[in-house]
Amino acid sequence: MAGQWEECNSSLFSGQTTVSRNDFQTIMRRLGPWLPDDPAAPPVALAVSGGGDSIALAWLAASWRKRLIAFVVDHGLRPEFAQEAASALKTLSELGIPAELLRVRDLPYGPALAKRARDARYEVLIEACRRVGAVDLLVAHQADDQVETVGMRQRRGSGTGLSGMAWVSERADVRIIRPLLGYSRETLRNTLRQAGLGWCDDPSNENERAERVRVRKQLSPTEKQALLRQAEMAADERVRQERAITHDLVETQCLMSGGWVALGETLPSVDALAALIRCIGGSDYLPSLDAVEKLREKKIPGTLGGVRLLRGKAGEDRREQWLLIREMAAMQSLVPAGENQCWDRRFVLRYSGENMPSGLMMGAAGSGLPRKDRAGLPAVLTATLPALWKEGQRLCVPHLGVGDQKLLAEVSFDFAPPSPVTATFRWMNAYLT
Repeated sequence: MAGQWEECNSSLFSGQTTVSRNDFQTIMRRLGPWLPDDPAAPPVALAVSGGGDSIALAWLAASWRKRLIAFVVDHGLRPEFAQEAASALKTLSELGIPAELLRVRDLPYGPALAKRARDARYEVLIEACRRVGAVDLLVAHQADDQVETVGMRQRRGSGTGLSGMAWVSERADVRIIRPLLGYSRETLRNTLRQAGLGWCDDPSNENERAERVRVRKQLSPTEKQALLRQAEMAADERVRQERAITHDLVETQCLMSGGWVALGETLPSVDALAALIRCIGGSDYLPSLDAVEKLREKKIPGTLGGVRLLRGKAGEDRREQWLLIREMAAMQSLVPAGENQCWDRRFVLRYSGENMPSGLMMGAAGSGLPRKDRAGLPAVLTATLPALWKEGQRLCVPHLGVGDQKLLAEVSFDFAPPSPVTATFRWMNAYLT
């Protein structure tokens, strides 16, 4: 967290012109702990596009540890990317890093394309990490990216979003790590020139129709330095808020593995309630705090952000209390079931048997569960629990332990939303000269 790290000056201002492998290893020690660099241990994953930043990340990581795997993501938006991907895969092979090409399917052109492409990229990357058992994903965001992010958020009045990108942000089962945030774009390219490595430039990075490109070209060096210092102060405030939310929730609320929350008789603070709604709704973003405050003040059942607030009986004592559950209308429909596949952006299917039965679908348990099978929970709640289906028949609901007993012995659903309630972030004091 901010304040607990030694200073690591940004190369935007420090005059550093290249990154040594020793520099990188020092940063990685600070960003640990790490699993053993052992063939039997899961690999550390790298997101590589073929651009200068990610090729620099791969070159630096190759000297840090042997147990790595790189993922190159093709969004299917630029025909020329096929050649860039081939070049990236060749470079990775020369560096001794195993690599896979991942494809994003069915990403149509249209509004908010950049955001949709980014979301789709992270989805396929995290799915690939789960498949290979990787719990750490390194991405190549650098100091200029941070400046642009904070600059865009400042224009929108984004509050704690001005903290920018964290060095470490923890999803439910994958840590996203940004070890290059202390280095400028030019420093990373100088590093590649010194190492004799080439890279591919994405022409869209110069398209001024994109807000990020406009911000990049409009900011002076002085403004960049001011933004990075502002980001550090905002990071301190964000950490304080996270701690306050944690303190608020640990006293009274209970988050269940089935993706719902028992709130008790008293609703939590606006910030805490917003964090819970984001988590239960499987969203990357907090709902409007104004909307959360209105929902909280009314103290009547309602819906917000794909989540439903209601009164119901739950818990061992079956007492009436406030509950937060997923809104049925917002849930993902039935999809083919596969090991380590995610459903509703919240549940990952685990399978311990040898061969998963064919034709399985995963989706909401839905209505019709007998009272005796609902573990004392309201029907409206159990309807939102993940279940396995086949040919229109509900086979089992693992969280309730009901259904096909052989299948129940081999399957489970892990609650793994993209945003934990109190997301664990770390910032390093990377920007003070």
